[in-house]
Amino acid sequence: MRVIQYREALREAMSEEMRRDKNVFLMGEEVAEYNGAYKVSQGMLDEFGPDRVIDTPIAELGFAGLGVGAAMNGLRPIIEFMTFNFSLVAIDQIVNSAAKMLSMSGGAYSVPIVFRGPTGNAGQLGATHSSNFENWFANTPGLKVIVPSNPYDAKGLMKAAIRDPDPVIFMESELMYSDKGEVPEGEYLLPIGVADVKRKGKDVTIISFGKMMKVVYEAADELAKDGIEAEIIDLRTVRPIDYATCLESVKKTNRCVVVEEANPVAALSSELAYHIQRNAFDYLDAPVIRVNSMDIPLSYSPTYIEATLPNVKRTIDAVKKVMYK
Repeated sequence: MRVIQYREALREAMSEEMRRDKNVFLMGEEVAEYNGAYKVSQGMLDEFGPDRVIDTPIAELGFAGLGVGAAMNGLRPIIEFMTFNFSLVAIDQIVNSAAKMLSMSGGAYSVPIVFRGPTGNAGQLGATHSSNFENWFANTPGLKVIVPSNPYDAKGLMKAAIRDPDPVIFMESELMYSDKGEVPEGEYLLPIGVADVKRKGKDVTIISFGKMMKVVYEAADELAKDGIEAEIIDLRTVRPIDYATCLESVKKTNRCVVVEEANPVAALSSELAYHIQRNAFDYLDAPVIRVNSMDIPLSYSPTYIEATLPNVKRTIDAVKKVMYK
């Protein structure tokens, strides 16, 4: 099977859907003439023209609102935020318009729109460009939230998101755009809301998503040297969460660690830990442990970044704590 970059998988997904459906279009800052801030939309202006690949002013609230209105009138916009930190400017349109319109209109208006772009830490970008918003948007009824960890999942889930009748938040990472992975040539979609067991194991379940999967894989490789077989679950979608797959795994391994980049308060890992301990309590040999970023704004200093974010050592320590408690 061919190997392509994460950014190429996203580009293929959007381009294929735009060829399939003339109502799909891409809009955002620098998506057209500049080929995208991270070159995700490279070449799309040449193929689809300025009516369907649209550069916008630096006005997230404005173009998010245009996208919501377009979706309510039968189009299928893809709205790119250069970073989801900038989505805060547009959060009223996302939360109060896109997410609530179907309910508030009594089913008269659906909003088939995808808001996409990078989330979380991307190195030395400072605190205002380094926040995680997965749990923020997952807290909003009416939104679906997808955070793929590899090119294969990114393409299949992006195509599903574009075809979905409801608003979808699609979160990526600057640190994943160059990642490579196997992606088939033909058409495929992946179901939203279905987790994937990436690696089988019998001793402990490690649940994560997005670029934290890299940390989990490395930790699991190190743990294997000590004879600990970790079962790895990639949530892929954080709203809705595939609780059933997580519970099935925990009932087999009897131990669980959840690794999430976001800060610990009101995190998705909190919800997962609560749900697992409430519904698989009799199967657990130790409490669920969460590995999150420290509860501080992310520094510009690379030393502080390493100390703040979840890492391999903290993940290994958490696993050994549930193993040997």
